[in-house]
Amino acid sequence: MGATGRTGKKVVEGLLRAGEKVRAIGRSEASLANLARAGAEVRVGDSSDAGFLTEAFRGASAAYTLLPYDPRAAGYRAQQARMGEAVTTAIRESGVGHVVALSSVGADRGVGTGPIDSMHDQEVRLRKLTGVNVLALRPGSFFENFFDVLPVIRHQGLNADVVEPGRPVPMVGTRDIADAAVAALRARDWKGFVVRELLGPRDLTYDEATRILGERIGQPELPYVRLPPDEMAGALVQGGFSEDMARLYVELAEALNEGRVRSVEGRTPANTTPTRFEDFADELARAYAAM
Repeated sequence: MGATGRTGKKVVEGLLRAGEKVRAIGRSEASLANLARAGAEVRVGDSSDAGFLTEAFRGASAAYTLLPYDPRAAGYRAQQARMGEAVTTAIRESGVGHVVALSSVGADRGVGTGPIDSMHDQEVRLRKLTGVNVLALRPGSFFENFFDVLPVIRHQGLNADVVEPGRPVPMVGTRDIADAAVAALRARDWKGFVVRELLGPRDLTYDEATRILGERIGQPELPYVRLPPDEMAGALVQGGFSEDMARLYVELAEALNEGRVRSVEGRTPANTTPTRFEDFADELARAYAAM
């Protein structure tokens, strides 16, 4: 699932490089065209349609599933619930035996974590499946989220959010998430419902990440500004978020500030991933220079 998204595309490409047969699911044939040329079998349809997903999963040894994040969604929780029910129905009806499900750090909570609440609900659904082995990957915040702040930096000369500037946050590159998913999809060596966190090489504060990004784009004094929740929500709506999603985004930021979204396992060699933000920042710098 999500074969053209930030993690799904890398999962498809990684499996193809490994010589695996891959079925890539997406919403449009045009967006899947490059993956088809690379050797993937493509299926185009609505991922909230259980019938479509069931046929897409049928015959597969394993499936990579997720709930796509749409900042424009007006009724986000209801939309995610429909998608989640479709996914679990498709897993049950198709007979797929192993599932790698993208979740998030904080999915253990279940309430008050903004968009992550839906991932908690999905983990609950997946736990109820019988005869299916599910690996729930719980990564930290994506490095790639910083692509969204580049226009703000370009036009306002700062990075801004609700998260406290000195609050350490687990951050991870999607290439590391994809590598973990590819390895699991190929090995299929776990039983039952298993959770694995992916925390990046170290926790980062927004102050530190902003400084690193600023250095890469030639603005070593780039400031990070913590906005009041209402002001941040209004800015998100102006930027295209639905009011519902803006509220949930701010709720997540406040949950981070209060320490309610955090690793359950604690940092270990198994959940510490290799890609450093310092290295990923070069990708951000190239995107910034191209704006």
